[in-house]
Amino acid sequence: MDDTTTPDGAGPVTVTVTDGVAVIDLDDGKANALGFDVLAGLESALDRAEADDVSAVVIVGREGKFSAGFDLKVMTSGPEGARDMLGRGALLGLRMYMFPKPVVLAVTGHALAMGAILLCCADVRVGADGPFKIGLNEVAIGMPVPGFAVGICQDRLAIPAFTAAIQLARIHSPAEALAAGFLDEVVDVAAVRDRAVEVAAELGTRLHRGPFRVTRETVRGPVAERLRSELAADLSVFDVSS
Repeated sequence: MDDTTTPDGAGPVTVTVTDGVAVIDLDDGKANALGFDVLAGLESALDRAEADDVSAVVIVGREGKFSAGFDLKVMTSGPEGARDMLGRGALLGLRMYMFPKPVVLAVTGHALAMGAILLCCADVRVGADGPFKIGLNEVAIGMPVPGFAVGICQDRLAIPAFTAAIQLARIHSPAEALAAGFLDEVVDVAAVRDRAVEVAAELGTRLHRGPFRVTRETVRGPVAERLRSELAADLSVFDVSS
């Protein structure tokens, strides 16, 4: 079965379901910034991926750019807009983190700020080999790392890499990102998409959905519940400095 849809009629996000794998393509023609339209498209795409005919999910960036993170025009427009966008992004990230099916990312290039946070929300991250930058640069560009991101990254990043990644805004090459815990494997740039789909198909076939969902809740549920309960307070203190 091959079913292609475009969530919300928008261009940046499309979904193709083939042989049980929902492949979500993210391509805004630019840096894949996470604006409100892209966030809405990803939310709709995940709605589609929750259908019974889907056993695993792949999210693919555009060539050379997985995602540059939140739309900086909105993030620097004032506290209200920034907090609204941050809240939407936090809920999307937590949804990916707790998604009831395996989530695999095809990290096609640069992944910065919220783009790197999304890496920590997925199960398997296949990265492209090349001159790409991966990391949380928030503190270096005048933003605090939000609490939900700290919690998720703390769960996924290697302990020795955590402080440099979060507090010191270290930017990694793909090989360094592999060691730090942002990526699980690095392949030739031309092979990223196919390899991610291959991994997702294998997971979707091998893993039983019910036990996967229950184990997901056991392993990640307490962290996700805590981060959701703290989100309002987290947003209330978020501020962007010049």
